[in-house]
Amino acid sequence: MKGIILAAGKGTRLYPMTYPICKPLLPVFDKPMIYYPLGALIQAGIRDILIIVPPEGLQNAFESALGDGSQFGVHISYMEQPEARGIADALILGADFFRGDQVCLALGDNIFYSPDLSERLMKAASQNDGATVFGYWVEDPRPFGVVEFDDDCNVVSLEEKPENPKSNYVVPGLYFYDEHAAEIASGLTPSARGELEITDVNKEYLKQGKLKVVPLEKGCTWYDAGNAVSLLDAATEIHRLQQENDMLIGCIEETAWRQGFITDEEKDALADKMKQNYYGQYLLNLKKDEDPE
Repeated sequence: MKGIILAAGKGTRLYPMTYPICKPLLPVFDKPMIYYPLGALIQAGIRDILIIVPPEGLQNAFESALGDGSQFGVHISYMEQPEARGIADALILGADFFRGDQVCLALGDNIFYSPDLSERLMKAASQNDGATVFGYWVEDPRPFGVVEFDDDCNVVSLEEKPENPKSNYVVPGLYFYDEHAAEIASGLTPSARGELEITDVNKEYLKQGKLKVVPLEKGCTWYDAGNAVSLLDAATEIHRLQQENDMLIGCIEETAWRQGFITDEEKDALADKMKQNYYGQYLLNLKKDEDPE
């Protein structure tokens, strides 16, 4: 399986904050926003990752932050999205990248955390046929895309911002697809807002009877950090969780190390560059026999 992070949004909901910097490179507490979706892909065991970036010559900024990924034991490549054509466009742009393979598409401003997130990601990644989305429980699902599913986690219906939701589960920005995803996306008609909608990709898989959902229960944390309030909320919650549990969330160095992508020595070399702060000291003190939670 390969991974794509769509990090090409202009961040208009965050203006003027995103005038000088691309949204996925903004800090969310103690690390760049893009660390969180990248960490999720690594938790799913994915080592070949494409990051889709804006067209304004911003690739160098991403490369400064992440390089080619070799320091994390993965391979990162970059591609520009010439114009904003919707989330599903990422599947078309990345068609050659994941041709003949499964793909996980992650949004560059979505943040996930739960103690068993790795297990749930691996479960989604193990589905070889069709598509798998996540269902995140919220009190009021009406402002979101809502997913209804049966006891076997087969999706029954998908609705966009329904007045009378059939479920309290909404679909966040992490999607697992088989090798047919680009073909399906290429056949879409742009929506009224002129975009290729990822919901329409999911609805096609539903039509084929090949759409599964992995529920994320109340113990899971999810943020779409696309506006100033949610960005602040995400940073505050991550700070709280890290302090309470004496751990880091979205730490790609630790995630790569626990996955066996990098050695103890490689992990410590990355940490040594940051040993003057808690982040580096935390990494230096990690031992393999410790519980990650």
